[in-house]
Amino acid sequence: MIDHDRAHRFYEMHQQGTFVLPNAWDAGSAAVIAATGAAAVATTSSGISWALGVADGEQLQRDEMIAMVARIVRAVDVPVSADVEAGYGSTPSDVAVTIDAVIEAGAVGANIEDRLRTGGTPLWPLEQQCDRLTAARAAAARGGGRFVLNARTDVYLASVGEPSEREDMVLQRAEQYRRAGADCLFVPGLIDLDAIGRLVMRSPLPLNILLAPGRGPNIAQLTQAGVRRISVGHTIAAAAYGVARRAARELLAGTDHALLDGISHPEMQQLMMGK
Repeated sequence: MIDHDRAHRFYEMHQQGTFVLPNAWDAGSAAVIAATGAAAVATTSSGISWALGVADGEQLQRDEMIAMVARIVRAVDVPVSADVEAGYGSTPSDVAVTIDAVIEAGAVGANIEDRLRTGGTPLWPLEQQCDRLTAARAAAARGGGRFVLNARTDVYLASVGEPSEREDMVLQRAEQYRRAGADCLFVPGLIDLDAIGRLVMRSPLPLNILLAPGRGPNIAQLTQAGVRRISVGHTIAAAAYGVARRAARELLAGTDHALLDGISHPEMQQLMMGK
């Protein structure tokens, strides 16, 4: 069942202001992130998929993803939101089963994306996606507490339609997703600060933007624009893998500089022994 204290804290984070939600991919990364003072942790489907040896994009089975979410929840004392891709199944009932499992794992929120990875269109048709979100909301209600349903639309990430049409497409989906029970709107792939500002003003749901280091607005700019929730997606995991690559190259070249800034073994032991 839902941890009411964590669920309430996470829900309240979405009511005003701006917060950064770092994304973890395993128990160790979640514990490290929480120890820095993060008020909540999200999972990343990319990072978890890579850690389990497959590519991102619903290549994992539901139970594989949920097992990692459960490990992450057990590793931290802060709220956890789960990235469960498009819900692992073709029907609304499949999505409901996924949300039931997310709640059983101890998470207090979840992303449900509208990317359709089979068939001829990049996104789930609007009516069908609303049915899926409605099923997710009903499953969350059965959990007996607050649950933040973050509706992700890939209009920008999948380059749907003409660029001039995308803002209105997002707003149309935002309104329908709100009616279906979503608490927040996630628009990855959008890096135009002016468009972000307009969506903040016009969206019926609080806006979640994916940070794009070096390409898009920074945290201060997104905060100033009124974005409620800032995610980092796969980028912390990618940075960690970048360190692994750099360290291996240096070792093979006869140096070890990349290893000098790592978290010590005793500190990691302490982080993990407390759970």
